[in-house]
Amino acid sequence: MSDFSSLQLAPPLAKAIAEMGYESMTPIQEQAIPVVLAGRDVMGAAQTGTGKTAAFSLPLLQRMLKHENASASPARHPVRALVLLPTRELADQVAQQIKLFSKHTLLRSAVVFGGMDMKPQTLELKNGVEVLVATPGRLLDHIEAKSVVLHQVEYVVLDEADRMLDIGFLPDLQRILSYLPKQRTTLLFSATFSPEIKRLASSYLQDPVTIEVARPNQTASTVTQLFYSVAEEEKRRALKQLVKHHGISQAFVFVNSKLGCARLARALERDGLKTAALHGDKSQEERLKALEAFKRGEVDLLVCTDVAARGLDIKDVPAVFNIDIPFNAEDYIHRIGRTGRAGAEGLAISFASGNDTKLVGDIEKLTKQKIELLGFEFEDERPVGRMNHGRRHWRDDDEQEDAQKAAATARSRFVPPAKVHDPFFDRPYEPDESAAPAQASVEAVSKPRASSISPNIKPKRKVAALFKSSS
Repeated sequence: MSDFSSLQLAPPLAKAIAEMGYESMTPIQEQAIPVVLAGRDVMGAAQTGTGKTAAFSLPLLQRMLKHENASASPARHPVRALVLLPTRELADQVAQQIKLFSKHTLLRSAVVFGGMDMKPQTLELKNGVEVLVATPGRLLDHIEAKSVVLHQVEYVVLDEADRMLDIGFLPDLQRILSYLPKQRTTLLFSATFSPEIKRLASSYLQDPVTIEVARPNQTASTVTQLFYSVAEEEKRRALKQLVKHHGISQAFVFVNSKLGCARLARALERDGLKTAALHGDKSQEERLKALEAFKRGEVDLLVCTDVAARGLDIKDVPAVFNIDIPFNAEDYIHRIGRTGRAGAEGLAISFASGNDTKLVGDIEKLTKQKIELLGFEFEDERPVGRMNHGRRHWRDDDEQEDAQKAAATARSRFVPPAKVHDPFFDRPYEPDESAAPAQASVEAVSKPRASSISPNIKPKRKVAALFKSSS
């Protein structure tokens, strides 16, 4: 493995690399950087966490140093390098890396992605930037709003190209590439070389150099993979036990659905674990805050869907948990690629219930590794779940026994109140004499009065009057 010093990069770049602690190059960096410095197109396949960002950023910045200037005029700072990524999180992350690499230069960089107000982005673009990092959809918005011009672009990077095609960005990519000059250097990086990726490369790359540093769909050898057979309702309990048992300080926790992600994060938070959720229903601001809190160590468990499975470069994450086995076996590769990065040791633990047999089999076929489902032994066999939303807790046996003794003591000390005897209720019934006249008057009222009308006269039948009498 070669050192960065062998590249003979410009002093500002070499200084930034040294400050970031970079010493030896990864295989993708070792192979790609000299090729890009020579001005060749690159078609690179490398698993996540192999240092792709530095592999394309450093040679681009090196070649663009001839354009750096201190002018305040936006016209002197046109977009010369365009980096396209599939997700907001990836775009923000790559932009941060480029800023760190170029901090001792006069080159300007910016990032644009959806879910945020366009006005601040537009203002930054109109001030002029040499390196633009973007998601395809938001870049097209700025092109249509005429806040960015791409006719001086010299370098284009399509990172995580397979993911962009999966999301459906191919039409957007084709539109964006149509705005760019024909004479340019194009770099395409993908986890795998699928037929679709090869067609894309043949359309937009000119005689590219193919670089493969790892077998497609190969898991990192530094990651220990464990599969436990756990019932669906017991997975949260198993997660808590393993986090405690292994002394895990931080971990990614993957689930398959946004609803499951939100529910699990809330439940773990109630259990006393510092947890944040990362899924598609979160606003962009909430997602960025969650990532930053995780990076700072303020969050122990980052519960997420596959929106965070690719490309998130967070150093020293010791473990990944798959609460749900992913529906797509390739997503398993990307999930566990969040740990064991850059040669570090990592732990990947997956929970499989009875319904996951086929999904586990798909992972076996893809990775060509036999998977052994381990039984899980719980340390505490008390019933799981919450009672009254966590307001009551299960008692220890000693506490339960003490409570029973206290209740028995309380029952033995109970003395019923003495009965009070009233002799009035022992006397026989005696009618009240003053009530007799009243009874007689009632009877008198109830008797009908004698009528003064002859019994031979029939009373007139009463009918409703239709008209009032005129008299």
